[in-house]
Amino acid sequence: MSHSPLLYQRDGRLVRITLNRPEVLNAINSAMPEELADAVERANAEPEVRAIVLSGAGRSFCAGYDLDAYAQTPGTNPGIQEMPWDPLKDFSFMKRNTDQFMSLWRSPLPVVAKIQGHALAGGSDMALCADLLVIGESAQLGYPPARVWGCPTTAMWVYRIGAERAKRLLLTGDTIDGRTAESWGLGQCVPDSTLDDTIEDLAQRIATIPRNQLIMQKLMVNQTLENMGIASSQTLATLLDGIARHSPEGVNFKQRAETLGWKRAVRDRDEGTFDWTRNQPFKKEPGENNS
Repeated sequence: MSHSPLLYQRDGRLVRITLNRPEVLNAINSAMPEELADAVERANAEPEVRAIVLSGAGRSFCAGYDLDAYAQTPGTNPGIQEMPWDPLKDFSFMKRNTDQFMSLWRSPLPVVAKIQGHALAGGSDMALCADLLVIGESAQLGYPPARVWGCPTTAMWVYRIGAERAKRLLLTGDTIDGRTAESWGLGQCVPDSTLDDTIEDLAQRIATIPRNQLIMQKLMVNQTLENMGIASSQTLATLLDGIARHSPEGVNFKQRAETLGWKRAVRDRDEGTFDWTRNQPFKKEPGENNS
């Protein structure tokens, strides 16, 4: 249906799941995580299907949670409570979303994701739950809310690129382009002009393998990472995400988004010009040089 945040299409031995909010760069609304999990379950129930292709309509994969709804709109919402807040109420909401993103990881059938434009914040959480990424060279991937107002609940950055590089991204909130993502082992980078053809060739190649063979190989690889403690990492990360949104700095970010709009709040966050603790622009300290 046109109002659905997802499109589902059976195409021979493939199922294509498309994030379908292109007017807002496929930003995550309240319905998308559950519909994603339902679509993954439906695909796995079709006995002739061999693989799932996940993509985003329009010019981006997914730019993260819809900040118009979750940050800019005044008042509370499922991700923001009035103080004093209930950490377990927040945990219940975010853990449910995390588990629904992880339906891609838990899917017995392999999931190949096409990354164009942006895979940021919650959109990167979703993308990193897929098995294989094919990334356009101009794409931007990262978790900018690590600067304020978030912690990646799936914790998949650590498992996909290792501790040092995960810290490089999460201690700065910087993003990386497709070429850097490939050099860091995150996926295959191709020119934007060949992205569609490359992911199609890969998906069709996978689809020539018997279904049971695909399930066995994915299970073996995933179980190795499961034994490293993904579940406990996600529990901690999801709790920390709630804390980040309800800390003094997180509350200040939400108030600034309500007052000036989320685009201004995000710009202040990403440019590093705003002191969220003092809730004011950074002031140069006495004796601080201009370098």
